[in-house]
Order: sequence, then C-alpha cells, then structure tokens
Amino acid sequence: MGDGHRSECKACSREIRRAWYAANRTAAIANVKRWQQENKEHLHAYRREYRKRRKDEDRDAHLRRTFGFSTAGYNELLARQGGGCAICGRAPSKASLHVDHDHATGAIRGLLCVGCNNALGQFRDDPDILYRAADYVSAETQPFVLVADLAHAARAQAGELRGSAV
Repeated sequence: MGDGHRSECKACSREIRRAWYAANRTAAIANVKRWQQENKEHLHAYRREYRKRRKDEDRDAHLRRTFGFSTAGYNELLARQGGGCAICGRAPSKASLHVDHDHATGAIRGLLCVGCNNALGQFRDDPDILYRAADYVSAETQPFVLVADLAHAARAQAGELRGSAV
C-alpha cells in the first residue's frame, strides 16, 4: 500500500501467491525464462557476483553437510598436517585439498592433494595393493627386456656359433 503496510497478513498473502502460481505455473515459468533470455548479461553478472560473495559460505555448508565439520575444522586439520597434503606434504594451490574419508565408515582420514586422492582411489583404498605398489617401486628389479631384443640376441649368438664351427 502507499503507506508501506499490507492489506492482508503475510500468511494470507503467501497463500494467495501460492494459489495464483498453481493456477498459472506454465505462464509464470515462461515469463521468467523470457526475462532471463532478454537480460542475459545482467543475469550472468548477478550470478558471478553471487557465487563470489557466497563462496566461503558455500564451502562451509558443503563441509558441514558432507563431512560434519566446518571450515574452521578443515583449517585445524590442515594445520595439524603441517599445512599440506597428508601423504606428499604439498601445500594447497589454487584448489583446496580434498577431504579423504573411509568410504565404509565415513571416518575422516585427512586432507589430500588431487594427485594423492586420485592415486588412493585407483588403488581402491586397498592396503595390500598399496604395499605391493610400494615394494614394486622400491625394489631393485632387472630392467624389462623386450622379446624382440631376446630374438635379436639369439640370432646373433647363433651366427657366432655357425661362424666358429666352419
């Protein structure tokens, strides 16, 4: 109203608007889509600003919803790990570290960089596979010899034997 007051209470106004929307849903959605098409630049600028303004709040909400702790808990865990990945020690760059957790129990294990987190995923979080991989990398193994190299060596040795028997 002109004096800044409503002619009905908020609850009644809400019911009137809900009833109108239920009766005119298709037209209301079409109006919104038309406005969005006509005002793309304004809408994109608003959404960019909104995401930038809400980035910290969204991160905190994601951590609370997914892992049950806040950004403060994340920062505390990061400090306990020395400010970097729990495995390789690399400090977070532009992207934050991933919260690593046991998929069976949901227990938080630590914060990992993308590379270490993906590596654990590739090894299916199986300690036996990880131990075998560590043994493989640290073992002093013979270099891999190609079958073609073995065939070449056998031909060379056969040629030498043939030449000495003559």
